[in-house]
Amino acid sequence: MSSSAPPARSKPAAPLSKPEVRRIIFGLMIVMTLGALDQTIVATAMPTIGRDLADTEHLPWVVTAYLLAATSATPLYGKLSDIHGRRPMFLISISVFLFGSVLCALAPSMLVLILARFVQGIGGGGLLALAQTIAGDILSPKERASYQGYFATAFMSASLAGPVLGGFFAQHLHWSMIFWVNIPVGILGFLLSNKPLKRLPRHERPHRLDIPGALLLIASTSGILLTLNLGGARFSWTSPEMAAMTTLAALLMAAFFHRLRHTPEPLIPLEVLYDRVVMIATLAASLSVGLFLGLAIYTPILFESVRGLSASETGIALIPLMAGTVAGALMAGQTLARYRHYKRLPLAVLPFAGFSAIALMLWAGSLPVWGVSLLLGVMSVAFGTILPISTLSIQNAVAAHQLGTAIATANLCRQLAGAVSVAIFGVIIIGASGHATGHVSIADPAGILASFRIVFGLAALGSVAAFATIAILEERPLMGPPGASAGHLTVSAGD
Repeated sequence: MSSSAPPARSKPAAPLSKPEVRRIIFGLMIVMTLGALDQTIVATAMPTIGRDLADTEHLPWVVTAYLLAATSATPLYGKLSDIHGRRPMFLISISVFLFGSVLCALAPSMLVLILARFVQGIGGGGLLALAQTIAGDILSPKERASYQGYFATAFMSASLAGPVLGGFFAQHLHWSMIFWVNIPVGILGFLLSNKPLKRLPRHERPHRLDIPGALLLIASTSGILLTLNLGGARFSWTSPEMAAMTTLAALLMAAFFHRLRHTPEPLIPLEVLYDRVVMIATLAASLSVGLFLGLAIYTPILFESVRGLSASETGIALIPLMAGTVAGALMAGQTLARYRHYKRLPLAVLPFAGFSAIALMLWAGSLPVWGVSLLLGVMSVAFGTILPISTLSIQNAVAAHQLGTAIATANLCRQLAGAVSVAIFGVIIIGASGHATGHVSIADPAGILASFRIVFGLAALGSVAAFATIAILEERPLMGPPGASAGHLTVSAGD
């Protein structure tokens, strides 16, 4: 089965003006905020949802269903945008996400909510990847550098606001508001982007969509995520069920890579996968995201169970960790825009992340709370410097007609790295609590502290690995705009 699009037309159209570029960028930031908000806003409302729908047993699937759909759909959006263009796929992604949000808000039962979250995830899988790809279409890598910090700020601000809004809606209004709030935000992003996106630069080429490869990718990534989500919760890690799931996921992933090597036009082109910059930058970003998510999700256990803080006090103590990535991304964006040797910033700060992790491994139980927060903030800043550099390195390394596939593949790897990191940290920390459901407030604080020593030790090793990865990343000069005037980009006629 083939799907093709004509090559980019040569008939010139009026250039994108600076106001149009800014309007597109603002619309992309809104859509990225929407995607980030929905990843975190559900967490604090889940207990209320479980009580209201009289089903707490299947509550974790509210998160898992979205994660499965979004992770599997991400690379497909990238490939389809390379075939059919960014605008139609971007608008489809927003529309499906909003349709799923309405279904979630109206869900009368847990089963319907889980299915609606799966639909929402199918749309959500394209929001972040396509927003980054469109930014790559309208801005050169050098121009993009100055915007990366703003994208990171929007994403992290939404991540920070999500739990607060989710708790407020669930306590004072109704849990369905966490889905209804998506509608006006999504419509605004749609309206802002729709008209100027009609004149995006066109890079499509005739392609064949590898349907068997797509199915294998969906099956293998779903198998990996299901294994990580069910392991230690529904089944013991050493159970026959987990052994069977792990084996099946590994076989499916092996079949997917076999397909990549032996099909004429694979879902992910081998020249993209084998590009040294793409591989190393993706690995660096995956290490950064994995370490950050693992710490962000489980550090509250340290503050509450070991240090005796309340939930609100823990929220304050987490501010340096959650805000540090924004600061790091902003610093990296400025470095990318001004200096040719843009790797120097992460190489300078990542050793401090390693030292901070070692200090926490040794003294997390005795340092003052502000000291623990400060060290977590240092680690977060260092991890944040990696993300803009890795994204721009990938965008700078691939051809324009492969940009969507490359960015979507990198986002897929980051999502899987986050899931793996959360699963590993969960096995270490929740295992120490001796409580399968993860309610660690009744656990032995000494056991929890011992488990966090292991976690911080792994974070130190991860910081060393991230440093080594950035060190060997080829520092290719960022391409500037094709013309002398930034913001006046030549485009082709088309939708």
